[in-house]
Amino acid sequence: MKKLLFAITLCTLAGSATATTATDSLTVRIEGMRCAHCAQKVSGVIDKLQGIDSYDFNLERRTASIAFDNQKTSADSIRAALDATERYKTAPYSADEVILRKVSLHIDDMHCDKCAHKILTALDSVEGIDSMAPHVAEHNFLICYDANRTTKGDIRKAVTRAGYTPVAHYASEKAAYAYFVIPKEKATSETTDAALAIEGVNDANVNARRGALAITYISSKTSVQQLLEALKR
Repeated sequence: MKKLLFAITLCTLAGSATATTATDSLTVRIEGMRCAHCAQKVSGVIDKLQGIDSYDFNLERRTASIAFDNQKTSADSIRAALDATERYKTAPYSADEVILRKVSLHIDDMHCDKCAHKILTALDSVEGIDSMAPHVAEHNFLICYDANRTTKGDIRKAVTRAGYTPVAHYASEKAAYAYFVIPKEKATSETTDAALAIEGVNDANVNARRGALAITYISSKTSVQQLLEALKR
């Protein structure tokens, strides 16, 4: 009987210990966190704090979601540490607010107004699209969207499903674009990864319906001919 009571006591104590370890979470806006380099800076601040269990960032919303042990730290302490950096000050976040972001896509296979209309129709079904502006002559498409409702990735997927091959568009004069016709069986994620591994390539996308590979690259680092040779290898 004593052994049984002792075992029950141990179980009770273990349950109590587990109950006192409470994990809370905090999600905040960090407007100064605009890129991966910024996220690394914010990580450096968070990593120095006691009681942090995990964290992740959403650069489109510019939010940080942090799980922490409330016996070792608090939401106020975390916010204070970030606010002390000046650049990465926090602000309240709500999933109900509208966070407008813009994405500019270069679409080489958007040749005419009919193509633009097809893309507009495809994007109409994406929740969170605020406005769209196709520029057919330049093969560019500007989209304004709510980052709390959709993402750049979802927008690109919708355009790709419509039969087109979007890649990131940059205003810089150094940015250039290449478009290759490839066998449809080669229009896979492996081809995208191979293209992204080439020096000077900033973005790549494939379209199995068209058998196409589109690339955004830095003209000072590579050329269409060099890209072609690298892809053949």
